Amino acid sequence: PAPSRSPPQFLRRQQVLQLYRQILRAIREVPAEADRRYLQQWAREEFRRNKDATEEDAIRMMITQGNMHLQELQRTLKLAKS
Repeated sequence: PAPSRSPPQFLRRQQVLQLYRQILRAIREVPAEADRRYLQQWAREEFRRNKDATEEDAIRMMITQGNMHLQELQRTLKLAKS
């Protein structure tokens, strides 16, 4: 078989879990409890809804989107603190 350019599935899984943890960690910094709960619920639902995704391009796109959400959250928290 031709060598695959995509990382093995367990590495992709590690990447997704790492992103999930980073998002939950960032959410912990949200000062308002109601907002924090809403964001935690949103993150859980998003990851749960997509947990059975297998198509490499779709997974890559979701990881990219997740990273963009994370960066946006971090920027917003940084602005709120300043």
